[in-house]
Amino acid sequence: MNLNKAMIIGNVTRDPELRNTPSGQPVASFSVATNFSWVDQSGQKQDKAEFHNIVAWRKLAEICSQYLKKGSKVYVEGRLQTSEWAGQDGNKRYRTEIILENMIMLDSKGQGGSSYNNQSNKNEDVPVIQQDEADDDEEIKVENIPF
Repeated sequence: MNLNKAMIIGNVTRDPELRNTPSGQPVASFSVATNFSWVDQSGQKQDKAEFHNIVAWRKLAEICSQYLKKGSKVYVEGRLQTSEWAGQDGNKRYRTEIILENMIMLDSKGQGGSSYNNQSNKNEDVPVIQQDEADDDEEIKVENIPF
């Protein structure tokens, strides 16, 4: 049995960039920052940010592009994928990305994309978008999105 699953909660660091492949498939890329805090041996609080590259495809890419903005709090779930290529200097380069499968927008209902609200969200206010649901050929209507 194998498992390739990444789950993170963080803030979008830049507005998603939506492009289309030559065959017309929408693809969105953005990054999410997560923070880690600890106290070092001298008693000083330390903070470290990790930046995660996210790639979304098809309807999920369009949804991300439309509703996520820099600063948005988001839960993303997907699989890790690492690409390898030769740089201009001839050295191998690597990029690890999370290929998005599920997403939950965690900003409060009615808040702007760049706002952060410390209030806890109720489950009925949290829209859950899954890749297999987003792949349906049905048009997504704004009035059907629960926020």
